[in-house]
Amino acid sequence: MDIDPSTTKYLIQARLATDGIVEKPDIVGAIFGQTEGLLGDELDLRDLQKSGRIGRIEVEVGATKGKSEGVVYVPSSLDQVETAILASSLETIDRVGPCKARISVEKIEDVRISKRNKIIERAKKLLNEMLKASKTSGLDLEDSVRQSVQIEEVVHYGKERLPAGPNIDDSDAIIILEGRSDVINLLKYGIKNVIAVEGTNVPQTIIDLAKEKVVTAFVDGDRGGELILRELLQVAEIDFISRAPAGQEVEELTQKQIVKCLRNKVPGDQFAEMLNLQGGQTKNGEKMVRREDDRQDRHRHEDDRGKHREQPRPRPVEEKPGKRLNPDQFRYKGVLEELSNTSKAKLMGEAGNVIKEVHVSLLADTLKETTEVVTAVVLDGIITQRILDLAVEKNISAVVGVKLGNIAKLPTNVEVLTKEDLS
Repeated sequence: MDIDPSTTKYLIQARLATDGIVEKPDIVGAIFGQTEGLLGDELDLRDLQKSGRIGRIEVEVGATKGKSEGVVYVPSSLDQVETAILASSLETIDRVGPCKARISVEKIEDVRISKRNKIIERAKKLLNEMLKASKTSGLDLEDSVRQSVQIEEVVHYGKERLPAGPNIDDSDAIIILEGRSDVINLLKYGIKNVIAVEGTNVPQTIIDLAKEKVVTAFVDGDRGGELILRELLQVAEIDFISRAPAGQEVEELTQKQIVKCLRNKVPGDQFAEMLNLQGGQTKNGEKMVRREDDRQDRHRHEDDRGKHREQPRPRPVEEKPGKRLNPDQFRYKGVLEELSNTSKAKLMGEAGNVIKEVHVSLLADTLKETTEVVTAVVLDGIITQRILDLAVEKNISAVVGVKLGNIAKLPTNVEVLTKEDLS
């Protein structure tokens, strides 16, 4: 129903029922006719309508089974009291044309409240749309600026013009990534010592950088990432390996995921052992060879520190039928069993107590930094050359692990035990 919003303050709604069939003109005529003179000159419907204080009376009526029912709407710009009197007068109408009729007022609606409610609801929608558009625009602007800065920060490094961050030359440690998108994503979170290999063929620039700096290879968690790692480990000196979660790519990781992946990096030689590579690079440039007879035939040279000599790799503990473990070895066996499937390591003190327990990936750094006296290290992982070198440097008497990795120099003053040796 349409009402005049300029003149209407209230809307009277009344229910009509008649015993016969009537039409709209009959109902409107009955309302004017039967209320005429009832409320005095001041509230005469005809006069009120002429002056605009009463709007056009609207009727919705329908007939079923010889009877009519409908709703009558009377718009009013009178005050509350006058509107209530006018509404109650409608209930005095008892006939419409020749038919008996009954009219009952259902409600008097304050049109202004309804309008205000509609205004509020519409304003909420408009405000939400405005905030959403403003937020989206702000994010777009922010992302646009950030992306522009990231692209400006990407440099072309080396003769192969590899995508890299601006801090490659200034940093002692670098992160090797797969592609340009990975570089941009790490730059997004302020990590600027990055460079991409751009394919499975490792560029000479990467190989040269790996000889001078501490290198972490950070690749996707898929088959492609593994293939790149295999190539890197065989031609370059990779110190640490970090991988994105299975099935994910470095370019799509969040800052929290990137930090977590880099924190859980694994030593390169240990990862090479896990991949069962036939050859790889150690940091002194020598090839790691897995065959036992090759190790025995090769001539070893003195370590730069002069603390131990290189020699053919013997078995750490001689295997003899019925061999019994000494008390220390028996204790190491128990600790190793406790660590099973945890990827953790324990640093043992002189009294056989546990000084520290750390993740295997943090073991080397922990050994380098610790100032406490460590007599033994037990780890749920592979014993690497780096761990043994640190054991010599820290005067650690025993290193115990699941198995032995590619060891080029086995120290004589460190007892090296594996799970097999203790079984």
